[in-house]
Amino acid sequence: MITSSHNPKIKQVKSLINKSRQREKEQLLVLEGRRLLMDALNSGIEPHLILHSAEADISWLDDLVPPHWIESVDAGLFDELAETQHTQGVLGIFPFPTLVAAQLERVLLLDGIHDPGNLGTIIRTASGAGVDAVILTPDCVDVYNPKVLRAGMGAHFRVPILRWNWEQLHATNYPRVYLADSIGEQPYTRVAWQSPWMLIIGNEAHGASENARQLATQTIYIPMSNATESLNAAIATAVIVFHAIQQGD
Repeated sequence: MITSSHNPKIKQVKSLINKSRQREKEQLLVLEGRRLLMDALNSGIEPHLILHSAEADISWLDDLVPPHWIESVDAGLFDELAETQHTQGVLGIFPFPTLVAAQLERVLLLDGIHDPGNLGTIIRTASGAGVDAVILTPDCVDVYNPKVLRAGMGAHFRVPILRWNWEQLHATNYPRVYLADSIGEQPYTRVAWQSPWMLIIGNEAHGASENARQLATQTIYIPMSNATESLNAAIATAVIVFHAIQQGD
């Protein structure tokens, strides 16, 4: 049993949880809780290490993970690692997912999304709707931030996530690049959603960047009651993306 906070494995977990640079350097992320671990394991990704509280029941791992990948941690020490208020007593270190998009005909481009909860929820929505890939601009919050992973509910292992710079994005040649904007040119229900298309969702507070506006071929909006100024970025994404997928089928 690991009992010291100075243990190298404990130090590694803390570093991966708290530092995006360390995650990028090691190409590793930390997942906490049974649901996220199951999603990763069922996707075929092998963990580098699984740690569990000495008080946790981990019998559900018996047929999924060889015993030499699992280590017990003093319950009090594990609580110091846990990011959730009501921890399930288990976390794992996993390599970054490496899903490859079979096609890029229905793409969601996220431009400067800063809120981890929004980003995770949008990725979950994209997975549920069936988009081909989610592309992140360089100024989005780290996609492997623990809060993003929790909000994503395993979607990181179900939909390809690409991190492209603006040079790559401007080199694409989509005939339809729709930018969601509160004062758009057309309602989202009146535009053509035949593939291929790209939908841009801008920053929660400031909207789309100038780069995104240059990339867009048309701006679209969600008609709303006069009493409502705008929708949360994640909710707006869900409204438009599910409609787009259904109309394009």
